[in-house]
Amino acid sequence: MNRTADLMDRLGIAVMENVKETGRIFLLFISVLAWMFRPPLKLRNIFKQMEFVGVKSIVVVVLTGTFTGMVMALQGYYGFRLFSAESLVGSTVALGMTRELGPVLTSLIVTARAGSAMAAELGTMRVTEQIDALYVMAANPIKYLIVPRVIAGVVMLPVLTVVSDFVGIVGGYFVGVHVLDINEGAFMKNITSLVVLGDIYNGLIKAACFGLIMSLIGCYKGFNTRGGAEGVGRATTEAVVLASISILISDYFLTAIMF
Repeated sequence: MNRTADLMDRLGIAVMENVKETGRIFLLFISVLAWMFRPPLKLRNIFKQMEFVGVKSIVVVVLTGTFTGMVMALQGYYGFRLFSAESLVGSTVALGMTRELGPVLTSLIVTARAGSAMAAELGTMRVTEQIDALYVMAANPIKYLIVPRVIAGVVMLPVLTVVSDFVGIVGGYFVGVHVLDINEGAFMKNITSLVVLGDIYNGLIKAACFGLIMSLIGCYKGFNTRGGAEGVGRATTEAVVLASISILISDYFLTAIMF
């Protein structure tokens, strides 16, 4: 009986801590919105973060998108071949990339690369008291440090998703037409007839939401780091794990709403 009560107490404490943390992240989001439109607008910081999140992630996004499309073409071919419907491989790759795999995989990859860096940078600034110094200089850390990162995440994730979608479809085309010898005309016709602009737009909206989640959680974990160098490592790990799980969970609800 005591063990059961102790287990329930621990479970309740864990749930309460998670609820509190969710509330703190939401309050940070409100603060970001409040400071985002207050002048002066730090364009230099915003472009610097956009370069870090977007430009420096292109290589890994291209590799991920290309091989994802190629694998989808292989797997789709072996499945559709059972029904003599190999020509549907193209539309399957295109729909899979634009609706789901493009935004989700791109967001997870960028979270691992840029989201972790956000948490590590802000965490290091926190434990070395650089954030406290900003308060002393009457500079708001949320506007100076977090707002540019959030804007960069929301803007650049859809751009990277477009790149991922394109190279994924090209990779699927290469495997489908040149490796598996699917008729090129049928391959392309099914893509143009079954994929509509709404699929692309909804995928980009997903990517923007995932960019917001990634940047908010990364900044939150870094901004609230405690415990020196060990705390920075812990905050970085927690940021990547929590952001990745949140992206996958939100993907389900966004998909249910959009499609």
